[in-house]
Amino acid sequence: MSPFLKISNARIITPNGIYPNGTLIAENGRIKVIENGPVDFTCDNEIDAGGNLLCPGFIDIHVHGGGGFDFMDNNVEAYLKIAEMHARFGTTAMTPTSLSSSFTDLEKTLECYESASLVNIKGAQFIGFHIEGPYVSMEQKGAQNPLYIKDPDPAEYTRIIERFPFVKRWSAAPELPGAMDFGRYLKSKNVLAAIAHTDAVFEDVIEAFDNGFTHVTHFYSCMSTVFRKDAYRYAGSVEATYFLDNMTVEIIADGVHLPPALLKLVCKLKGYDNISLITDAMRAAGLPPGESYLGTLEDNFKVIVEDDVAKLPDRSAFAGSVVTCDKLIKNMVQLADVPLGEAIKMMTINPARVMGVDQQKGSLIVGKDADLVLMTDDFNVLQTIVKGQTIYKA
Repeated sequence: MSPFLKISNARIITPNGIYPNGTLIAENGRIKVIENGPVDFTCDNEIDAGGNLLCPGFIDIHVHGGGGFDFMDNNVEAYLKIAEMHARFGTTAMTPTSLSSSFTDLEKTLECYESASLVNIKGAQFIGFHIEGPYVSMEQKGAQNPLYIKDPDPAEYTRIIERFPFVKRWSAAPELPGAMDFGRYLKSKNVLAAIAHTDAVFEDVIEAFDNGFTHVTHFYSCMSTVFRKDAYRYAGSVEATYFLDNMTVEIIADGVHLPPALLKLVCKLKGYDNISLITDAMRAAGLPPGESYLGTLEDNFKVIVEDDVAKLPDRSAFAGSVVTCDKLIKNMVQLADVPLGEAIKMMTINPARVMGVDQQKGSLIVGKDADLVLMTDDFNVLQTIVKGQTIYKA
């Protein structure tokens, strides 16, 4: 493989704006040159972008599966197939995500992550593992399996973090007994503590933020909001998230989990720089509508995919999305009236910052990884490139 890559005649989206006739050159997987105009350089691997958009690679920091596979299938093939499927839609980096399960199953999937990372050359890169649950609220469990929901257990979570240092994020409900100790422990280990599936009141979230919980998982989904008790109103976790200026959020911008009005409200109150887009995609992403299931191959429950979303069989709640990263950007532009450059930041540099990889990924800057997406004005992905190597071409 050539150590060089040259892409010319591209509309390059940079931190300084769009270069209308840009050229990008990468060497050994890193960006070497970005110019607004032609560059006299010849190599064996040249791409004429044809005036299409050249963006940083999309970074999905909350994804469960796709293409008929789930990370909780607990085998290396599932990891590789999911990474390859999402690469077709511009994802160049992702954090595989678990569901609430037994700790035996959790350890199995973490072992698979370790093995899959060594052979993952055709799909989106893995940049750390995200554990979602089992320390969540039963009242806000959503699609989390109630059989495994529990309070934080130091013996369990310290074992996991010590044994698997690539766990970079853990989502939990901060109102549970022991949650503050949990948050402080994660922070001490440089693991992102995120609020999720929570019935917390306003004060719980403020305390949690002070104890390491600085991010909110799928904002609005499975979260408490204003409620009344004995005629008095109380603020919930949604209001606390808005109140905390430095609390970052992620949103499932599939147009279903959050309608356009809420997408616009999140942008107005949190600001573009504090928002990351996520797919929260489950195994049915990339497949036709119909029946599917969540969880492991041996211990799962059915869901129904219809109306561009996965639902519990009784249709009482959503059960994860089937959206892909290209659609998230498209929806933010078309449904929420977000400028293209800001929408792309929500899928690139913002999640990179949340996961602490922004020095290597997330924007087109000399010295960073050559993780690139070539796409049309209609948001159709033409080519996905990871560290200077094409892993998908339409």
